[in-house]
Parts: sequence; structure tokens; C-alpha cells
Amino acid sequence: MANTNRPVTSLTDVQKSRYARHLSLPEIDTAGQLRLLNSSALIIGAGGLGAPVAMYLAAAGVGTIGLVEFDTVDHSNLQRQIIYTTDDVGKSKLDTAEKRLRAINPDVQIVKYATRIDSSNAMEIIAPYDVIINGTDNFPTRYLVNDACVLLKKTNVDGSIFRFEGLNTVFAPHLKEWNGKPIQTGCYRCQYPEPPPPGMVPSCAEGGVMGAMCGIVGSIQRTRRSRFSHAPARRCSGGCRCSMRWIWISARSGCGVIKSARFAAMCQRLRS
Repeated sequence: MANTNRPVTSLTDVQKSRYARHLSLPEIDTAGQLRLLNSSALIIGAGGLGAPVAMYLAAAGVGTIGLVEFDTVDHSNLQRQIIYTTDDVGKSKLDTAEKRLRAINPDVQIVKYATRIDSSNAMEIIAPYDVIINGTDNFPTRYLVNDACVLLKKTNVDGSIFRFEGLNTVFAPHLKEWNGKPIQTGCYRCQYPEPPPPGMVPSCAEGGVMGAMCGIVGSIQRTRRSRFSHAPARRCSGGCRCSMRWIWISARSGCGVIKSARFAAMCQRLRS
């Protein structure tokens, strides 16, 4: 779904200020920001992953954001679903998320789907959007979304969380070239031909989840989604890589602060 408003061809002074940090990046600049404003994304599930994805996509200026969600806010959501607050408990997630996203960025159009995505509506819901972001937490929906994306030739940005671990994968088998070179990539079923046996993988409620992991994986999903809009020549599918490094900082022998702290600790021990 391209933005249903008239295509954005230039930035207002307010938009230049709002997106200034994007415009300073040569990989995005004005042309890339205009692509974002004229692009669309569908977020399936406004929960632990969908919440940070939606907020960052709205802040980035993705012109049309579709939200598929049928649930209400529960106290147990608040530990990780940062788009909601205590005052929202009992309210519709969809309506609450829409209000929050409009407050973040009035440039963005929000399209709501107050339904569970299934085989009867998946193709219709997914078809209008440029990129699909799957934040659901059950295997039947993952396979359904995958199949619809393959048939409709849509990029599927998939994320999942398990306790202290997270996984993010971009499935785009319809893409036939990367940086001018031919490629051939697979889909979710290529990676996981069959779902695990029932009960093998505990649900979020059963196994628990570190709340911050949702923010990490959701932010990566958002970043990978945006790369398909702002710079087509540099967009990435399975080739995008994210990494972290742990660096241990050794104490410098001449550091006065550490010496003072050690001396203070020694004095405290002597007093006691």
C-alpha cells in the first residue's frame, strides 16, 4: 500500500527538522527520506516485537503503517510491550497503538486490522504493502505469513524471541539480484520445513522472556525494513549482518580515580 495521500515530493521545513539526522546520512539523505514517506509496512502483531517496530517506523517517517492486532492490553504485557502504559490495561491494543503512533509522528497514516490473520484474509491484508514485518509468536501464523509473502512476492522481515535469545531473518526469495549480482535465497519453509512438535517450544507465557530482548530484535527488524526503502541500490536481504563485540577494559596503572576508590575501600575495611 503506497501512501494513500498524494505522493510526497518534497520536505517541509518541519519535516527537514524532524528527519534532520536521517538527512545527514549520505546513505539516506533527502531522496531516501522521501522514499520512506512514500513507502508502507505491515506489522503483524502489536506485541513485544511489533511495539518497538511500530514506534521506530513511525518515528522514521514510513508513510503508511498497517497494524494487525485483535487483543487488549494486559498487565503482563507492560514488561516488554513499550507502546502501552498502565493506564491502557483493558483497552484495545490496536486503538492504543494508533493513538501513540499518531502522537509520535502525524506524517504517518495508520491502517488498522482488528482481526486475527488467517488463511481467509492473509492474502488480502498483505497484498497492498511493500514490506511485511512478522512479530507473531506462534508457528501456524509464521508459516501462513511466509506462504502469503512468497506468493505475493513480498519481503518478510521475521523476528522471534525465546527467553534470553532473539532471532531476526529477512526472507526475500523474489529478489534475484544483490548489488548487481544474481542471488537465490529461500523462505521460512526452506529454513524450517516442518514446525516443531506441539509443546516442544514453550510459549512466552510458559518459558518467559527478557523484556529488553524484544526491543533489541524489534529494532533490528525496523532497521532491516527501512533498508528496503531508503536506498534501493544498497538494500539488503539475507546479506545484512548485525554483530556485537564485548570489549574488556583493563585498569590503567596510573588511573587516579581507581586508585582513590581502592584506597577508600581499603580504609572502609580497616574501619570495620
